[in-house]
Amino acid sequence: MKTLYVSDLDGTLLRSDQKTSEYTNETINALVRDGMLFSYATARSWHTAHKVTGGLTAAFPLIVYNGAFIRDNASGKLLAENFFEKASAVKMIRELIAGGIQPIVYSFMDGKEKFSYLKDGVNTATWNFILSRTGDSRERPAADAEELLRGEIFYLTCIDDPEKLYPFFENYAKEHHCVYQREVYSKDQWLEIMPGNASKSNACLQLKELLGCDRLVVFGDGINDLDMFRIADEAYAVENAVPELKRAATAVIGSNDDDGVAKWLRANCKFAPAE
Repeated sequence: MKTLYVSDLDGTLLRSDQKTSEYTNETINALVRDGMLFSYATARSWHTAHKVTGGLTAAFPLIVYNGAFIRDNASGKLLAENFFEKASAVKMIRELIAGGIQPIVYSFMDGKEKFSYLKDGVNTATWNFILSRTGDSRERPAADAEELLRGEIFYLTCIDDPEKLYPFFENYAKEHHCVYQREVYSKDQWLEIMPGNASKSNACLQLKELLGCDRLVVFGDGINDLDMFRIADEAYAVENAVPELKRAATAVIGSNDDDGVAKWLRANCKFAPAE
């Protein structure tokens, strides 16, 4: 039977320094070369994921933006994609701005991926996030709200106070896939909004079908990993995972800082030899 192994990235495959260790890189590269079918699933983009996983050079597909896209690790080629209906995205952006929230809007414009934000009015937490992407070719400051609405929109990120964000989470979660949680490093409150069919679980199932796999084994640490835990044949929480995920797990393994995923894969990974 063919098994697909999918790991979350931040807090799971990455250590606390936001990098994959040499041990993890060597283990996964070797196993993939020998025939393991592997992917990681992350809220990050392909661009920012590559910055922290530079040592993972083996060829495998990536689930990015919490399942909005599946992209090839090496080339960045889109293998699967999910976009908002334009009217729905426009409505949400206008409602968020009216509610005093300045969203970061991810879209494709003329075939190029961009993230847009209002030049004036972003809060400190949002600005710190933008500064962490200094030099990123996707950055697009917008002069006014109308400029935020351009292109094919696939992802909205809001960073603000919980009391401001939670009512929008309750409302939008009825129709869209929403992730409401504290960011693992900054501890700021985030609300991420994606098309309803864009999720880690759906992307895992898409990838499982694309690769012709029979089983799915996943690894994670956060609330946003619960959906893929629920559809997996086996699900492993790292020692540093939140309690809710540990309760949903097949078992708890070593922490991210102890290369828990790589050590589990080295000890337990079973796959058909490469042809």
